[in-house]
Amino acid sequence: MSDKILPITVAETEKFRKEVKKLLKRYNSARKDIEPLIKQLEAGEIPGDRIAENKYPVYKVRVANSDTRKGKSSGYRVIYYTITPESILLTTIYSKSDRRTISNKEVEDIIWQYELEIQQETEIVETDSEDSDALS
Repeated sequence: MSDKILPITVAETEKFRKEVKKLLKRYNSARKDIEPLIKQLEAGEIPGDRIAENKYPVYKVRVANSDTRKGKSSGYRVIYYTITPESILLTTIYSKSDRRTISNKEVEDIIWQYELEIQQETEIVETDSEDSDALS
């Protein structure tokens, strides 16, 4: 029996993509700065601190902003959700200079919205499959 290690998938919410796009307008290296974190997650590491009192297994990671050169404390905060051990969702990102923190409710709402979108996509695929079966 082999101990096959499953690849870890790291996905992004629409909110995360929009926030990165906004950050890129001010900080040219934002995407490059978060790449090491994504590599860590893909390697199976769970960096950062678990956010207490959230109904999801959610973590907050401090990431240095190489454009400001002030280190992690003044950098970005990346919030991610471990859906399963093989599936991680980058939930949101913000610059510490823009906001101090993010509420549990806001994080839960972002995750809920993502799950709703996935559910709707699944229903569309199932409907399309049923329609193509009916045409056969």
